[in-house]
Amino acid sequence: MKGAWFRVIFVNCKTPVMDMETPVKIDFQGMDANPDVRSNIVKHLIQLEERFSRITAGRVVLKAPSDHHHKGGLYEVSIWLALPEGREINIGHTAQNDERHSDLTFAIDRAFKRARRQLQDQVRKLQGQVKHHDDAPIGD
Repeated sequence: MKGAWFRVIFVNCKTPVMDMETPVKIDFQGMDANPDVRSNIVKHLIQLEERFSRITAGRVVLKAPSDHHHKGGLYEVSIWLALPEGREINIGHTAQNDERHSDLTFAIDRAFKRARRQLQDQVRKLQGQVKHHDDAPIGD
């Protein structure tokens, strides 16, 4: 895991997998911490760092389905990443009608995919690469 940039802090877990520089907190709510799940999250975080090295802090919250669902429930995955200039990435929406979120790995992968897209947009803004339209739209 070359070039790792963050220190992972696990909540509800006895030992972090690795020691890194920028704090990233991983919180398991309503479930036991799972080493495979931790590894998957760390893998995603490292991939984000390799592509966008300007992340300064973060938090990942995994929330187990509530007990009141009769046919299983949907996992909720929230991701918060801090960027320079006070910018943030916040991913917290779980598709209520998407049964694929009953698979924790799918829910994690989907949340990180959304985080990667938002991070790309924020990095473009930080670098001044956002297109600006000076003219009024045609056809109105």
